[in-house]
Amino acid sequence: MNRNAMKTAAGYAAGLMFGLGLAISGMTDPARVLGFLDVAGAWDPTLMFVLGGAVVTTFIGYRLVFKRSAPLLGGVFQLPTKQELDGKLLGGAALFGIGWGLSGYCPGPAIASIGGVSLPLAAMLVTMVLGWFAAKRLG
Repeated sequence: MNRNAMKTAAGYAAGLMFGLGLAISGMTDPARVLGFLDVAGAWDPTLMFVLGGAVVTTFIGYRLVFKRSAPLLGGVFQLPTKQELDGKLLGGAALFGIGWGLSGYCPGPAIASIGGVSLPLAAMLVTMVLGWFAAKRLG
């Protein structure tokens, strides 16, 4: 199998594992996310454990990956170089947070939930795509 096919297969496998993890953990249910954000009401700590698991996995994974001189399926590691905070980053983060808080979906769970599309999910997906186009035009 050639390198491009391997990269594509690895991308699909990673996406499948991510989607299954979201579904198994219940993060495709917007009520669970909104319950986590409702700290003054019926708070649901499940998301904190999912995020904690992601942090631990990332911490271990980065240490293992960076012991290598190059990625398995690529020529060089492509790491971000920009380190300063600017208006675009802060504005994008604020819009993401507002959308997440209003809908209970972020992009991963929204795409993983597309099989059971509802009006709130469709609205979130449409505004997400509009946001991508707006970011390209403004960037």
